[in-house]
Amino acid sequence: MATITEQPPCTPQQWLTQGEHIQLLDHSIFVIDTGASTKPTILLLHGFPTSSWDWQPLWQSLAQNYRLISLDMLGFGFSDKPNNRRYTIHRQADFVEAVVSAKALKQFHVLAHDYGDTVAQELLARQLEGAGKGQWQSCCFLNGGLFPETHRALLTQKLLLSPIGGLLNRLTGYSKFCNNFSSVFGQQTKPSEQQLKDFWWLINFNKGKHIFHNLITYIRDRRQHRQRWVTALQQSTIPLALINGSVDPVSGAHMVARYQTLQCRLDYLAELPLIGHYPQVEAPDQVIEHYTNFLATL
Repeated sequence: MATITEQPPCTPQQWLTQGEHIQLLDHSIFVIDTGASTKPTILLLHGFPTSSWDWQPLWQSLAQNYRLISLDMLGFGFSDKPNNRRYTIHRQADFVEAVVSAKALKQFHVLAHDYGDTVAQELLARQLEGAGKGQWQSCCFLNGGLFPETHRALLTQKLLLSPIGGLLNRLTGYSKFCNNFSSVFGQQTKPSEQQLKDFWWLINFNKGKHIFHNLITYIRDRRQHRQRWVTALQQSTIPLALINGSVDPVSGAHMVARYQTLQCRLDYLAELPLIGHYPQVEAPDQVIEHYTNFLATL
C-alpha cells in the first residue's frame, strides 16, 4: 500500500470542492463521500474544534480500498454554525444518523477522534439498544475524552465553559490559538505553520470562532451521560479498537489505562509513544498501518 506521505496535501479550500452540502434537520451540513458504493464503508467523525479536514492525511490511502464518508458536524468546518448553546452530543449524533440515512448506508465501520469519540459513544449506545441507524461493523477511537474523570481539559477549555466564555472568544487570536493547539501535539510532531494557518482558517470560516463557548458544552454532556456512554464501551457487541497518542496531555496514556481498568471491550490496542492528541495528523502512516491491521482481524 502506498503511504500517505507520498500524496500531496489537500488544502481546506480543495477539500470544500470535493464535498457537498446536504440539508439535514433544518441545517446545511457539509459531507464528503468518496469511493464506490461497492466498497466497504468507513464513517469518520472529527474532533473539537476542527472538522472533517482532519482526516485528509489518511484519506487517499484508505480510499484505495474503502468508501469514505465524513461530515462537518453542526458548528464546525463548512457546516452551519448557529450562535446558541443548543449544541449537544445527542443532537450531533442525530446529524450523523441523518447522514447515514441520506446515504442509505447499511453496514459500515466507524473511525472517531476527540469530540467525535463522544458522539460515537452515544451512537454505539443506540446500536446496542437496537435503535441505531445502519449496522456498525467496528469502531476505532483515536485520542478523546471517553471518560470525564480522565479528561484533562486545557485551561482555555475550562474558561470557555465558564460565564466569561463569550468574552474569551472575542479576545482569542491566532497567536493564542497556535500556542494552545500546538500544546497537545507531541514534541517531535508539532503542526507546521501552514497547518496552523489552515486549521485557523477553517475554524473561522463562516464566523465559527465566535461559537466556541457554545460548542464546548459537550464537556458537561460527558459528565451527565457518563454511565450510559461507559456502559456502551463495556457491553459492546461490536469490535472496538484504540489507537492512542501516549504523550497527549488531554487524553493520552492515562486514558488508555482507565479504559482497561473499567474493562471496556478492546479488540485492538496501539499506543504511539511519541505522539500527542492528533495521531491522524502527527503520524498518519502509523494510524493507517494500525487501523488496517485492526480491520484485517475482523
